Amino acid sequence: MKARTLGAHGLQTPSLGLGCMGMSEFYGTPDEREAISTIRRALDLGVTLIDTADMYGQGANEKLVGRALADDRDRAIVATKAGIVRRDDGGYAGQCGTPEYIKDACDASLTRLNIDVIDLYQLHRVDPAVPIEETVGAMAELVNSGKVRFIGLSEAVPSDIHRAAAVAPISTLQNEYSMFERGIEDETLATCEQLDIGVLAYAPLGRGMLTGRYRSTAAFEQGDWRLSGPRWQEENLDTNIDLVDRLEAFAGERDMTAGQLALAWLLHQRSWIVPIPGTRRVRYLEENAASALLTLSPAELAELEQLVPRSAVAGDRYPPERMPSHATPPLTET
Repeated sequence: MKARTLGAHGLQTPSLGLGCMGMSEFYGTPDEREAISTIRRALDLGVTLIDTADMYGQGANEKLVGRALADDRDRAIVATKAGIVRRDDGGYAGQCGTPEYIKDACDASLTRLNIDVIDLYQLHRVDPAVPIEETVGAMAELVNSGKVRFIGLSEAVPSDIHRAAAVAPISTLQNEYSMFERGIEDETLATCEQLDIGVLAYAPLGRGMLTGRYRSTAAFEQGDWRLSGPRWQEENLDTNIDLVDRLEAFAGERDMTAGQLALAWLLHQRSWIVPIPGTRRVRYLEENAASALLTLSPAELAELEQLVPRSAVAGDRYPPERMPSHATPPLTET
């Protein structure tokens, strides 16, 4: 798999990564044996960027990744995140970006992953109560101490991205980006290009919708997180599935699946964008990996813009209470 350079500071990754969130939580009953097989198969396919976070399964996902990489640490680019706080009962307690929290969270992640250094350490969500300079300053200290190689942000607004980049080298921004979610195109992509920051595109398959495998909420297990998503609600679902039908027809004429088409479309947007589709199954990992070999012509990309215009997608990506927060307060001199 071809490499892509993310940022101006030396981080190179394959053109596709693997998101591990659903292996431990949110998307139905976990299957640890299959999940570990999926991670190991990813390494064999060259999908060596493995993305997790401390809040996935309340640490369980990092432990799973650590077990999967126990004999293959040198082949993997390990990316994890901190900044979303959960209660003991699994509920959400908000964001935390204080320097003390970030440093403690890093140590805990290193222990769970059973590694000596995190390749890419990302701020999962910006803490609206803490100046971004303080949070990123702590992350830079982790780089200086040898615990972290590169640092990134997730779902940060452009003003905070600029402020963060003035404090320390920022290699990546992890944001939701897909054919069904293009809000990043409004201003954030231009900010990343200006500052030479790579993009990790999470949920590049629209949380499964763009694969065409899920055509109703009846396909989900009870408790699946996607059941609360606005795009899956009855008033929006038919509209969105109609768009998926168009993509499936387009893809079928070119001997690819709708999911492969969605990933190939993303790979053609910028050379510094790396989709990180999540999956728990080896067969879907292999299907996703094949998308890195696909080529779309300028004419085909233009046709896709007509088939699935950005304005046609129905519903927001998150319920209102889960939408990312706004910019952090300014840094004050002490």
